[in-house]
Amino acid sequence: MSNNHDNVAGHGSLKSYIIGFILSIILTLVPYHLVVNHVLGIEHTYLAVLGFAILQFLVQVLFFLHIAEDKNAKANVMALIFTIVVLVILVFGSMWIMYNLDYNMMEH
Repeated sequence: MSNNHDNVAGHGSLKSYIIGFILSIILTLVPYHLVVNHVLGIEHTYLAVLGFAILQFLVQVLFFLHIAEDKNAKANVMALIFTIVVLVILVFGSMWIMYNLDYNMMEH
C-alpha cells in the first residue's frame, strides 16, 4: 500500500495552490484596504466587498476544492448550486422574517 499523494484524483498541483493562495490574499487585502481607509462611499464599499467575496468564493472553489476536475464534476457542480440556493433562501428568508417581526412589534 502506497502513501503517495501524487496519484490521488482531485488534488491540484503546487503551482495551482500557490496561485490560489496569492489570489486569496489579494482578494482579502483589497476589500480590507477599501473599508479601513474609506476609499469609497458606503454603498459602493458594500458592493465592492460583496464582489470581492464572490470572487474569493470562486477562487476557493476552483483552486482548493477542485469542483470541476473530478469525473463526477457535473454532480459536484449541481450539489454546489443546490447548497448555494438553500443558503440564499435561508439567509434572505431569515432577514425577511426578522424585518417583519421588527416592523410588526414596533409601536405605531
